[in-house]
Amino acid sequence: MSRAWLSLGANIGDPAAQLVDAIIRLDAHEAISVVAQSSIIRTKAWGKTDQPDFANMAATVETDLLPVDLLHACLDIEREMGRVRHEVWGPRLIDIDIIAYERVEMDSTKLVLPHRFAHQRDFVLVPLREISPETADWVIRRQD
Repeated sequence: MSRAWLSLGANIGDPAAQLVDAIIRLDAHEAISVVAQSSIIRTKAWGKTDQPDFANMAATVETDLLPVDLLHACLDIEREMGRVRHEVWGPRLIDIDIIAYERVEMDSTKLVLPHRFAHQRDFVLVPLREISPETADWVIRRQD
């Protein structure tokens, strides 16, 4: 089993309930087990700021999936929950990003690990530090 760290966010509908639903769906996946989750924090929108505040959290998962397969599982859950991608950094029912996967570093057209912008986003780092401070530190060091 490999360990991965996810960032989850939502800002339309019932964001806190959608984060809980996403965690339940991740844990119900046959190849994913949620082993830790942060508290939910409220943050201002990043990038595109003329939208509602976000609810954000982080989760640690154990998985048999390879990084790109984990990404596809997360995208499937987003679609099952009704996410439609209308605009970059726009409002969303749910967003599930892979922040880190073990200590893998990769840069492909599908996935960049650690997450390309995580070190710039407190809404990712604050919840990640709550459940895995060493991972948050590693993500920051990889971007230096």
